[in-house]
Amino acid sequence: MDLTWRPLTLDDVPELTRLYAAAEEVDRTGDHFTDEDLREELEAPNVDLPRATVGAWAGDRLVGYALIRRRDAANPVHMVRIQSVVHPDHRTDAVGAHLIEWFARTAREVHERAFPDAPLELHHSQHQNERWIAGVLADAGYRHARTMVTMRVGLDPLPAQPPLPEGFEVVPFDFKYDLAVLDARNDTFADHWGSTVYEPAAWRHLVTGSKDFRPDLSYLILDGDKVLAFVLSHFYASEAAVTGIREHYASWVGTRTALRGRGVASGLLGHTLKAAKAAGFDRSALNVDVDNATRALGVYERCGYRVDDEWHVYVLS
Repeated sequence: MDLTWRPLTLDDVPELTRLYAAAEEVDRTGDHFTDEDLREELEAPNVDLPRATVGAWAGDRLVGYALIRRRDAANPVHMVRIQSVVHPDHRTDAVGAHLIEWFARTAREVHERAFPDAPLELHHSQHQNERWIAGVLADAGYRHARTMVTMRVGLDPLPAQPPLPEGFEVVPFDFKYDLAVLDARNDTFADHWGSTVYEPAAWRHLVTGSKDFRPDLSYLILDGDKVLAFVLSHFYASEAAVTGIREHYASWVGTRTALRGRGVASGLLGHTLKAAKAAGFDRSALNVDVDNATRALGVYERCGYRVDDEWHVYVLS
C-alpha cells in the first residue's frame, strides 16, 4: 500500500500513541506513552506542528512519524533535534529514504526561520535497540557522535548516601525560584556537549510546568536568591502503569562551577533519593553523557547508580 504523508495535528495523538506502542513491542526502549504525554510534547513552544512534523499513513493508520524541534539558541551552532518512529511492518528502504529527505529539507526550513546566520547540525537520538533507524542514519552520512546512558539505583534498600558538606542547607523547590533555577541550569550546562540555553517558555512547558514535574521531590542550594545547585525530579505515571514500578527520575542535576568537586551534587542527590524512598518510589533513574566534561558518572555512582542502557546520538553537519 502506498503511504500518504502529511503533517500531524493534535487530533492524531491517539494514533501516535498506538504507533509508539507497536514500535515498543519490538524495540524495547522502555518508553511508554499515553495520549496525554504525547499531546504535551506536541504542544511545546518549540514544536511547529504544521511545518515541522510529518506522519506516514496507511489508510487511517499512522505507521510513521517524525518531528524537527527548534532549539532556543544557536551558540554558535543550531543543533536541531529530530525524533522519529516507524511501525516495524513499514521499516523499508523507501520509508527510510523519505525520512532522510524530509529531515534535511525540514531542518533547513526550521533553521532558516530561526537562526539563518548560524551553522546547522541535525541531531537524532535513539535507543541502542532501535537498530533500523540507526542504520538509515549511518547510510545517509550521519555519524555516531555521542553515547548517553540511563543509570538506575534501587531504593529498597537504598545504598548509603554521601552526606551534604557542612555549611550547605537544602531548600525545597518553590516556584518563586523558577527563573533562578533556569539561570543556574543554563549556566551549569553551558559547557555540556549538545546543550544550549532554554528560554522561559520552553523551560516552563517541558520542565517545571510539565504534568510530570515533582516539585515536592526537587531541591536547591541557595546563596540568597541565587541557585548554586539543584536536583529537579519527574515521575512518569504512564511508565508505572505499564511496568508496575514507581520510578523517580532525576531529570536535571546541576552545580555551578565554583562548587564542583566539593561533594555538593552527590550530597544533594542523596538527599533527593532519601526523599524519593520515603515517598514510596521503588527506584531512581537519570540520563547522562558518558563523556560528560564534569565527570558526572562518578557523582552518580557514589549515590549507587549503575548504567542500565544506552542512547546514541547521530549527527549530520
